[in-house]
Amino acid sequence: MASSDSLSVDPKYLSKLHYRCIGPTRGGRVVAVAADPQKQSVFYFGSCAGGVWKSDDAGQYWENISDGFFTSASIGALAVAPSDGNVIYAGTGESTIRLDVTHGDGVYKSTDAGVTWAHIGLEESRHIGEIRVHPTNPDIVYVAALGHMSRDNPERGLYRTTDGGKNWELILHVSDGAGAVDISLDPNNPRILFATIWQARRTFWSIDSGGPDSGLWRSRDSGDTWENISTNKGMPEGTLGKIGVSISPAQSGRVFAMIEAEGRKRGLYRSDDIGESWEQISDKPELGWRPWYYEHVIAHPTDPDTVYVMNMKAWVSIDGGKNFELFHTPHGDNHALWIDPTNPDRMIGCDDGGAWVSLNAGNSWSTIYNQLTAQFYHIATDDQYPYMVYGSQQDNSSIAVPSRTGTGAINWGDCYPPGTAESGYVAPKPDDHNIVYVGAIGSSPGGGDALQRYDHKTKQIQLVSVWPEAYHDGNTAEVRFQWTYPIVFSPQDTGVLYACGNKVFKSTNEGHSWEAISEDLTYADPEWPTHYGYCRCRDVRHGVLVHGIGP
Repeated sequence: MASSDSLSVDPKYLSKLHYRCIGPTRGGRVVAVAADPQKQSVFYFGSCAGGVWKSDDAGQYWENISDGFFTSASIGALAVAPSDGNVIYAGTGESTIRLDVTHGDGVYKSTDAGVTWAHIGLEESRHIGEIRVHPTNPDIVYVAALGHMSRDNPERGLYRTTDGGKNWELILHVSDGAGAVDISLDPNNPRILFATIWQARRTFWSIDSGGPDSGLWRSRDSGDTWENISTNKGMPEGTLGKIGVSISPAQSGRVFAMIEAEGRKRGLYRSDDIGESWEQISDKPELGWRPWYYEHVIAHPTDPDTVYVMNMKAWVSIDGGKNFELFHTPHGDNHALWIDPTNPDRMIGCDDGGAWVSLNAGNSWSTIYNQLTAQFYHIATDDQYPYMVYGSQQDNSSIAVPSRTGTGAINWGDCYPPGTAESGYVAPKPDDHNIVYVGAIGSSPGGGDALQRYDHKTKQIQLVSVWPEAYHDGNTAEVRFQWTYPIVFSPQDTGVLYACGNKVFKSTNEGHSWEAISEDLTYADPEWPTHYGYCRCRDVRHGVLVHGIGP
């Protein structure tokens, strides 16, 4: 091993180094969007890993406007005051509590359309699900704070400010284990509010969605007092989970709610009497798939019978929620949709591929290939020069980006996908940069615990998975792999490849066969329950798996 002296670098050389952006220009996950109420070409989105962005040409070009002001990169909610387009509120920390999320540090405010920002409190809100601003007073704001995703905290609940964020009141608090996740305010009568409380807990091995503290709440006096309407006539009986709610601006008294409930009671509910009674309008499974990640419902601002539900796919109904058809969006895993209340053809939506603008009611959308917000699980470089930088992008393929090109700019056409893996490690072969291995548990052919070998000369992918089971229950399987399992070549012998599940595996023939070189290194207790009696419990794994290796 080289001595520390031989590895030292003169500081004067390091001082010349600086960061530069090499891309790729392929959007990452976005859960928050907004727009200027008057200026038809001005739109905003909040990235889950890149701050707040603004476009003044309807999504053709996006500029980051939060760098230098925010100390958190994750944006969970975004709102422009309907009465003043200069006033913007941004809530940090997304409430779609995947295992791979970043918490926030409260709320930021701009009074000059995003030129400058100030932090205005709620540091312990951690994950903010929604922000609503009063229709005529930009200083009255409501914030839904989910709180810590992995432990109790007393700061959970619904907050209100009446002085633009100088002071905050916790006006709805159910318990230290359940936080607010959605708010709807009636623009025709802003004294009427609906808020949803979600009891949820995320650990490294599971997510528990739902419990006795989850529910739907209503206020008739601007949030001064609240009533729990979760057991009103027509509401689903039993345990509730995550709920999305939307008051129809087009019909007084009409309210839509996407409710996570037990069995086929999950689905879209509607009330036409301000929440006094409810009816399950649709139990279409595709509306409520993976509810802890979605449950977004948006009432059309001028048509009382048009309602949108955002899920893995986006859906629209024009008959009050009874029947739905696909509402086509650029990517998938949809999270939000803002519709201009005075010009409903003007929209901005978002999904796990970025943000997109429409000026024709969603018949066409702006591109998502102009946003520098991609989220990467892991990156690696090869040994050619100029070298390639490899990464696995969340909800996309892996990507190889050149460190430089002969033309100056690094364009999308200079990049290529070295495999379809979404979530795993990327391991270029040290003595042959054309061969790349990627872990493909994410959105990839092969499913399950797939491992891919990509050959850039032939542009072909070969499955060389360590274990042949595509899917298993995670409890009784002999071999288990986690979402981002390690893959690494030996630096001493480039013909040796390692991959880690609950055991360490070794291949000396480029993945065509594997041998276990360790025992089970994890703790797995078969007596642990796989379901805790809530509406849904996903991603339960018995025993922590191997997360890193250094040969």
